Amino acid sequence: QDDTSVVLQRQEKVLKQLEELKAQLGKIRSSLGVNVPLHDVVVNGHPNFIPYALLAMKNAWRNLYTIDVKTFTHSTMADIGPKAREFEENLAKVPVNPALPKINVTLIWKNCEHTEMISSPTMYVPIYGEVNIIRYLGRVGPAEYRYENSPLCNEIDAVLDICYQLLRCSTHKAQVAMVRLLDKRLAQQQYFGGDQMSVADIGVHSSLIRMPAITDKDLTPAMLAWRKRAKLVTQI
Repeated sequence: QDDTSVVLQRQEKVLKQLEELKAQLGKIRSSLGVNVPLHDVVVNGHPNFIPYALLAMKNAWRNLYTIDVKTFTHSTMADIGPKAREFEENLAKVPVNPALPKINVTLIWKNCEHTEMISSPTMYVPIYGEVNIIRYLGRVGPAEYRYENSPLCNEIDAVLDICYQLLRCSTHKAQVAMVRLLDKRLAQQQYFGGDQMSVADIGVHSSLIRMPAITDKDLTPAMLAWRKRAKLVTQI
């Protein structure tokens, strides 16, 4: 219970940060006299913890909103390895439609402990963890995926909180317990949050890819059927 309250407090802090960050971006926009969103972000990530959500969103949003990802390798990394290279290749395969609104993401492979996002070089307000990067992109991305004013907001946040904890589980038993919580949230629905794909599904899908120890036998029939549906959209 204590662990859960610590995680919840941390998440509250992060959500507050997200709101402050959004307000700061708004102020910058108004001071520059521009109405177009300034959505350029830098993500620092370790190749052992690939942020698959970026690829999932890039595919899911391909007809709605462009996530233009450029990757670089920091001098702290001697080699990013085959999985990160494959991830880069798959990102490059997704066509960029210049007619759509877009966000520029610079992904830097670094020897860092956490995946972190910085919204601009002059405003160092890092957002830690892939789940919270999903939350941020879910606030600035296409209207169809924005959820902060949705009646499903609390449900989507609850699912993302479970993903946050799942990625921090150190034993298979603890991972499976988190998957059971996700299964309860899914119940008989098509997606997490109803009949439409949301950022909650992106979070769960990416988290499961990052957890190879969780195999099909750990998933209920409902979760396996959901995973097939999610894969059709995320294409990973």
